[in-house]
Formats: sequence, C-alpha cells, structure tokens
Amino acid sequence: MTEKTKIEVSVLLPSVKDAHDGCIQRLGDLLKAKGGIEDAHPSNGTEENPGEICIHFDPSRISIREVRELAHRYGVELHQEFGHLTLKTQPMHAHKAQTLEFRLRLVPGILDASASPIGAVTVEFDRRVTDEASIQASVQKLGISLPGIHEHDNGADHSDCQHEGPEKQHQCSHTHNHDGLFGEQSELIFAGLCGAMLLVGWLLSMTPILSPWISWIFYLTAYVLGAWYPTREAFENIKAGRFEIDFLMLVAAVGAATLGQWAEGALLLFLFSLGHSLEHYAMGRARRAIEALAELAPQTALVRRNATTEELPVEQVQVGDIVIVKPDERIPSDGFVLKGESSVNQAPITGESIPVDKQAVNDPNSAAENPDRIGAESRVFAGTINGSGALEIQVTKLASESSLARVVKLVSEAETQKSPTQQFTDKFERYFVPVVLAFVILLMFAGLVISEPFSQSFYRAMAVLVAASPCALAIATPSAVLSGVACAARSGVLVKGGGPLEKLGTLGTIAFDKTGTLTEGKPRLTDIVASQGISEERLLRVASAVERLSDHPLANAVVEGAKERLKGDSDLQVSNVESITGRGVKATVDGQPIWVGKDKLFDEIEGAPMPAELRKSNDMLKASGRTTMVLRHGDTYLGILGLMDTPRAAAKEMIKNIRQLGINRMIMLSGDNQQVADAVAKAVGIDEALGDLMPDDKVKTIRQFSAQGGIAMVGDGVNDAPAMANATVGIAMGAAGSDVALETADIALMADDLSQLPFAIGLSRQTSSIIRQNLWFSLGMIAILVPATMFGLRMGGAVMFHEGSTLIVVFNALRLLAFQGNRSAG
Repeated sequence: MTEKTKIEVSVLLPSVKDAHDGCIQRLGDLLKAKGGIEDAHPSNGTEENPGEICIHFDPSRISIREVRELAHRYGVELHQEFGHLTLKTQPMHAHKAQTLEFRLRLVPGILDASASPIGAVTVEFDRRVTDEASIQASVQKLGISLPGIHEHDNGADHSDCQHEGPEKQHQCSHTHNHDGLFGEQSELIFAGLCGAMLLVGWLLSMTPILSPWISWIFYLTAYVLGAWYPTREAFENIKAGRFEIDFLMLVAAVGAATLGQWAEGALLLFLFSLGHSLEHYAMGRARRAIEALAELAPQTALVRRNATTEELPVEQVQVGDIVIVKPDERIPSDGFVLKGESSVNQAPITGESIPVDKQAVNDPNSAAENPDRIGAESRVFAGTINGSGALEIQVTKLASESSLARVVKLVSEAETQKSPTQQFTDKFERYFVPVVLAFVILLMFAGLVISEPFSQSFYRAMAVLVAASPCALAIATPSAVLSGVACAARSGVLVKGGGPLEKLGTLGTIAFDKTGTLTEGKPRLTDIVASQGISEERLLRVASAVERLSDHPLANAVVEGAKERLKGDSDLQVSNVESITGRGVKATVDGQPIWVGKDKLFDEIEGAPMPAELRKSNDMLKASGRTTMVLRHGDTYLGILGLMDTPRAAAKEMIKNIRQLGINRMIMLSGDNQQVADAVAKAVGIDEALGDLMPDDKVKTIRQFSAQGGIAMVGDGVNDAPAMANATVGIAMGAAGSDVALETADIALMADDLSQLPFAIGLSRQTSSIIRQNLWFSLGMIAILVPATMFGLRMGGAVMFHEGSTLIVVFNALRLLAFQGNRSAG
C-alpha cells in the first residue's frame, strides 16, 4: 500500500523561487533512488511559487518520519551544492538580455540563467565548479557592466550589491561604470554623431560642384558610428551561435552599401542605433523608478549607546540599538517607538497616502522579544518620514534585513521572472528569425522567376529584412511588465514577476480570509442587552469589573468597550475570581457570586434558569454572528453582551470597487462557525461564505477553484500561507510587517490597506491591455511592412516605420509608470 506526504519546497530549498528550478528535479531524483520511495514529484508549483514536493512511499519499508528526514537532509545537501545568485547590471536591450542568458548557460558550472532588460541577472550554478566571484567575472567578460564592481575586482572577497542594505545598493548604483567613451550616454552620442554625418553627407551630395567622394566619406563615417554598438552585439550573438536583430540590420546596411545606397544604409544604422539608445533610456527610466526605493533610507543614523550619542553608518546599527529621529527626518531602521509621539509618512513603503500616528509601546521588553506582534501604532520602517515630533526607536532589524531592503531584493529578483506572454514571444522569435533569413535569401533570387536585375532583387530582400525584424516584438512585453512592476512597487504593492502581474487581472474569482483581512482581527463589544429593571450602565460596570481580572481576548474586548461607553472606571470590588474552562468565569461582587459566560454555563450550575425573553435575545444575537456573554449576579440575570470581530470600515467599499472591475464571484473562507461567517460576509457585501474550515479545508477549497479556472487568495500571509501557495495568485496584506507574508505571496500589499487590492487588479488589467496593444501593433507593423517592401516601399521608409514602431511600443509601456487606478478606501 502506497502513502503520500507533501512538503513545501520553500522549507527544503529556501533559495529556490519557482517550480522549474533544477534543484526540485534533483531532489526528486535523490528521493526516488531511496528504497521504499516510489515517486517524488513537484506539486502545485507556479512560475513564482515552487509549491510542494509530493512523495509516494511504502510505509512497510520506510516510515513517514524517515521520508521527511531524508527530504530535509537532501535539501540541505543540494543547498550546499547548488547556488542561486542575483546580480544588478546596467539596463540593456531586450535581445542583448536574451543573448546574455544564452552565453551564460555555456559557462562551465552555470546551470541556468535569466536576464532582464531593466538590469538584473539571476544564475543557478554548481558550487563544485564555480563560485559567485567567477560568475561576476564571466558576466563582465561578456561586456556587461556590474555597478560597484570594477572589471579588475574579480576576487572572492567582493560581494554583489544585492547582498547589502539599501544604502549600500544606492552607493553601488552610482558607482562609475565603463560603458563606453562617454559613459552611459555613449550609444546615444554615437547615434547623434551618426545622424549628423548622414545629414552633412546628404547636403554635400546635393552640391554638384563637389566630388561625390567627399559626401561618401561622411556616409562612411556615419556607417562606422552607427554600426559600432550593433556590430559588438552581433559579434557576441554570433559567438553564441545566434543570429539576432543586430545581425539582420548590419546585413541590410552592408547590402545597401554594396548597391551604392550609402545614404539609405546610413539612415538605417542611424535610426536603428537611435532606437536602441532610446530603448536603453526607457529601460533605465523604469529601473530608476525601482532604484528610487533603495535611495529612501538615510545613510547614517543618530545612535545612543551607553549614554553616549554618535552618528553611525546604518550598516553599523545593531539590533537593540536606540536610534534618535528628529522631526522631518527619514527613519533609518525598522523598529518600534520607545519614546515620543509623532505622525509618520509611510507612503514610501506601504503606499498609504495619509501619515500614520505613532506612539511608544507599553512594554519594550515584550516588543523586543516579539517584534512581529508590535501594533501598527508603534511599528516603524526604514525609509519612512517622521513628522513634527522627535522619536526614540529601538532597532529590530539590521539594515540588510529591513522591510525596505527585502522589497528592493525581491523586486530585483522579480525583474528576471518572465511572464507567460514573454515566454511565448521568446519562442516565437526563436523560430521567426531563421524563417525571415530563409525568406530573404529566396527573395534575392526573385530574378530567376520574374524579369528583373539581381541588384533590384537584392535591394528588395534587404528592405524586407528590415521590415520583418521583430524589434518591437522583442521589447513589447518586458517593457510593459517592468513598468508595471515599478509602478506597483512605488505604490506599496510588491509584485513578484510578470506571471502574477498578468494573471491577477484575468481571474474571475477571489477568496478572502475573514479574520484580519476583512475584519479587524480582534473582537469588539457590539451589543448590550440589559434585563428588565437593570440599567446598561450597571451591566457594563459589573462586567468590566470582573473581566478586568482576566486576560482572555473576549474579556479585553468587554473592558475596552465599557471604557468607551462609561464615564470613568468601575469602582466595584471583585474577589474570588475562578475560571470555568470553556464556559466563563465566577467571582464575588458585593458579597454575592457572579457568573459571566456562555448560555450553556447556566444550564449546568445551580440557581435560577435563564428567563425565556433573555434566552430569545441570546439566540437572536448568536444567529447574527455574535459571541454572547450572559451575566447573573446571585439569582438576578443582569443581561447579555454581544461581541464580534467587526468588519473593517474599508471592506465594503473595497468589495464594491472590485465588483466594478467586473469580478462578481468573491468567497470568504473562515474557521469560525457558519453563522459568524455569514454575518461578516453580509456586512461587507460578499455573497458566498464558507465557515467551519480547518487550514487543510481551506487548501482543498482553493485547489478546487484553481482547477476550475483559477482563483486569487487574499490573506495575512501567516495562517493563510498554505492556501495562498495553492492559489493561482496569492496576495498578502500588511506584508511590510511580516517576513512570512513577503516570502509567501505572489503579490504583497505592503500596507494593511484594502484599497490597494482594487489598485493591484486594475494595474494587472492595464498591464495586460498594454501588452496586447504592443503585441498587435508590433505584429501588425510587420504584417504591413513586409508586403509593402515587396511591392516597392524603399528601405528608408521601412527603416523609419520599423524604428518608429519600436519607440511607440516602449513609450506606450512607460504609460504604466503613471497608473493611479481606484485608490479610494471608502
């Protein structure tokens, strides 16, 4: 008999980020080689989430404990054997990124590589063959500049910028790089000089008294300037065994020169190099929108240690240090307020538009021991801006581990994760370019079929070569995805790659966890039903006096609710408090016993039964989702208190905004009883609520919906981690304060703000729309230009339309950087 067990891949292989990583297959192979294990395969994985590994075993030969121990041991061995590295680079052209991926995979020891035009490279490598320093050197040898790492600095002691805190990354990003004679602007300057030489040559050719050789010299100079960068890239591509767009353009330019069409060839090189440099600029702009995150945190902090105060680099600030933040300064570290009150602008991290009031914690020792449980009113983040009050903050995280540093790191990793559409276009180009080359070669010999000289057939073939080159197609998807990721990050929404960014907007079903997501996450006193002849004030004073001596969450809710409604605290003397497990409490007030608890308690103790009218009120409150507490003083029933985890004020407006986006099926999942779930769902406007769910039940429900066409799961990222991992897209709220949420979710809403969800859905749909526009436009331009050049459109016209389409696609994608969406919180 075969049994199965599933283990989260993220537990076994912490550095693995997606289901296609080679280490998952290696882990499965190692497990299958062990006697008693029949199969081991990945399960529920996506491009952004590695999911689980499902292990089938024979319990008569190997126990489940041994299976899980083996999996953990093999995971540790693989983690020690295989590494994953993310490097920051200068922005590059889309095809240069593809070539870099291909050439890195040829380097000994590198098992897989992915590169982003916005400037990031991720590498999976075998530690037995190579190391991080060697990989950095290999990237630099391929002509890629790594900010902060000089070409001669390839020793093992140098670490990549991504391993540093945001301040160090900021320093790295501004380090001088050797990108050419004029630095980063070299390609644009070369393109401009090429255009100037072309213009001078053309004007001189219009002057009949001058020798044609003079204008030819200017055209030749234009050729050299315009072909300088494309030739370098084409040479790199050819060394890697690939024929890309740069090669096609050079062939067309050489062909034009061969036919004596120097002006048209120079125009081709000028517009191509200009388009390339502007594409480079656009990708740099998207990259700078993300790098702006790393520049938020100050580079120094005013630290008080042992009664002395000194200014230190933030990298030297330790956990437990006291940081002093003056008014209007940026907060340098994650931590909690130890002293002082102020409002803090958290928009740079969470996207919240209104400053949040901060106050000191009640118990600093407890806060230091449990930093994840610190309330939002006392928690602060690096990079946020202090208001008018001075604050003393106790540091809870190193600069390299702050929420800001983690966001920068995760966004950098997300840059290299390709969306489904981009994967499709990459495959399309792989086949399309060779087809174009074959077609162009056939066109060269059109003279064998129709009566025309070879020069005319050759010229037409070169024009078709320009028209059919998929430049716009290559940049259509990455430019939109990267602009979308940058816009989201700037607005407090962390999107881990193009996959979830595209998928979210296509889903028609969203599931919400109840507690802490749609509700406040803590019970509140909502109903007070006093018995006949008993005042509400007396009922509250007695209840508050008894419950003040209990630490139960419901007791705290009663005390807080009574404070809001009464003038001053209860002065009743309470003694002999006893807890009745699962039922309530018993105490003595004014010499008489008092019971506070569930209605069942009064069926079990001696004394007067609950009056019928009061029982009816109790049943009505329970039916509406309340948790009830009945009070009896001696033989007198004082009344009933109703408590409930109340819906968030913004929940109803958020649900309304999502419906306006066209998503009509929304489900609430809860571990509470069905009556409570129904009450909360009705209050916020959700039609379908599933209660009485254990964590495994939530996972099972999510899997069913995922199989039926996909579902997004919204939760707090802690208790809901398994359900989010199994959803098509997992969305965590309040992720700025939760490491688990940041790691688990495909999309993390940094603020505990429901209005960010409609924004994220709207951004996803806008991104998908722009991707479709770009794809149709780029493919449509090819479909129009190829026949046009075959029937007479000259190369100059084809060049202008071709390069114009590339720029239109790029700047259309950059519109996403200004996306606002519906941010109303109601």
